[in-house]
Amino acid sequence: MPRRALIVDDEPSLSELFREAVGSSAGMEVLALNGCVDAAKRLSKEKFDVVLLGLRMPSLDGIDLTRQIRSAGINRMTPIIVVSDDQQPSAVALAFEAGASFFLYKPVDKARLLKLIRATQGSIETERRRFRRVPCRVKVRLETEAGELLGETVDISLEGLLVRAPSTLPEKTGVRIALYLRGEAKPMLAIGEVTRAIGADLMGIHLDRISAGESARLQDFLLPLVADTNSMLERPPVSL
Repeated sequence: MPRRALIVDDEPSLSELFREAVGSSAGMEVLALNGCVDAAKRLSKEKFDVVLLGLRMPSLDGIDLTRQIRSAGINRMTPIIVVSDDQQPSAVALAFEAGASFFLYKPVDKARLLKLIRATQGSIETERRRFRRVPCRVKVRLETEAGELLGETVDISLEGLLVRAPSTLPEKTGVRIALYLRGEAKPMLAIGEVTRAIGADLMGIHLDRISAGESARLQDFLLPLVADTNSMLERPPVSL
């Protein structure tokens, strides 16, 4: 899956500079928006590898949007770069207090921006591993206030599941998850939320709450599968 970057700013020149720096130089797909409402909707449903936000603009407040990103959702650990022409130390403090990862003063040049993007690579790779989906079929039980639904996973990551079941649940439905990892009699337990339905029998579920011990079990289960997937991807094609 290609790396994806989001820029939210109402200054066209900065958007173009960011697109050039991370698009052509860092090999990322770039989405540029200038509206806070649209950006918030995208960030609640789509995963990005890095986000660049303007601090204060007529159309949005980057501080408020940073707080929203950090409060919940799939991008709460995504590196956030805040850009501002406010030279006061309080602006930097406010940005970091809200959850910014990095702060840049305007005017921003391509070399500085690219250097900063490269500095975030470690965070980006760590976050991508958390969201790496591994094809895997294991039994899963979903419990809601309305009842119980049995299904099977299509793929799993440390952050969520794609589940096939006889029927789907409405988006934002809270679920108690029992995931029966292969070779283990005791299921892995977590609390999640339905994020999307795909057709009549597939749904994505985000893992909202999972204990450190259960997260470690899931990670131990997924690591060999990730290694197997990587070896298959790296294997040279066979000539027939």
